Amino acid sequence: MKRVLLTGAAGFVGSHLAERLLNDGFEVVGVDNLCTGRSVNLTAFESHPAFRFVQADVSMDLPEELQSQKWDWIMHFASPASPPKYDARPIETLLVNGEGTRKLLDLCAKAGASFFFASTSEVYGDPLVHPQPEGYWGNVNPIGVRSIYDEGKRYGEALCFAYHRSKGVPIRVIRIFNTYGPRMDPEDGRVVTNLMFQALRGQALTIYGDGRQTRSFQYVSDLVEGIVRFMGVDHTGPVNLGNPGEFTILEFAGKVGQLIPSAGDLVFKPLPGDDPKQRKPDITLAGKLLDWSPRVDLEEGLRLTLDYFKNREIKES
Repeated sequence: MKRVLLTGAAGFVGSHLAERLLNDGFEVVGVDNLCTGRSVNLTAFESHPAFRFVQADVSMDLPEELQSQKWDWIMHFASPASPPKYDARPIETLLVNGEGTRKLLDLCAKAGASFFFASTSEVYGDPLVHPQPEGYWGNVNPIGVRSIYDEGKRYGEALCFAYHRSKGVPIRVIRIFNTYGPRMDPEDGRVVTNLMFQALRGQALTIYGDGRQTRSFQYVSDLVEGIVRFMGVDHTGPVNLGNPGEFTILEFAGKVGQLIPSAGDLVFKPLPGDDPKQRKPDITLAGKLLDWSPRVDLEEGLRLTLDYFKNREIKES
């Protein structure tokens, strides 16, 4: 049984990954400081005999119990990941992607483990190349309002490759594009949760800017499948994991309105600073390397997400 140390295990993506790894026969020790992660996300598997949870902040000193164990994989998925969340915790966001990444890479070097880093499409900034391939260096404002996340992840990637080149640490780096699905935080602040919960409450749907900016939307099970496949190949990455289906925010709001008839009218607000005008992954490398492509289309994914929100989040709110 291979052992995985997974940070961010109580987060949206981290909890789905933990559940998949357990189902695949891994032993998983999940770590989270519950800064943005939610303990409710662990309920589906917290009683699994191969799972253990440790509440800790990997930006600080790692608990001795984690430093003294043998690991096959250390997978770093801990970080605030939406603008409202990292705006509220700017220093913590930089530290978890910087100092936290360094501490975990040091532990990898000590334990002989492979390191898996969850980076983001935000490293491309407001891209001038479309769609975005892994070889594109991006267009990021290094001191802008989104830089705490963008530059934190860019620095985390640089640390991964520095440890790989200087210390021989095996690494995998993925760049995650917009992902949605069950277990998202209703107060996440990103477009999927904002519009779906506004619609469920019969409120007006908020559109920032003119709504013509584009995004691609990946269902969480597709992302997790790509992650697991990447663990099985010998390649550092970075590798884009996202759905190349591209929609304007106005188109997306229309799909939410069709799915949830209680949705109100559209209301327009100013576009936040440094908000990307377009975002779409080039997944050619993932297709060749992992034989991977998304399987869940937007309509199906939104229905599955809505079912979860109705059955759990609405009842608990």
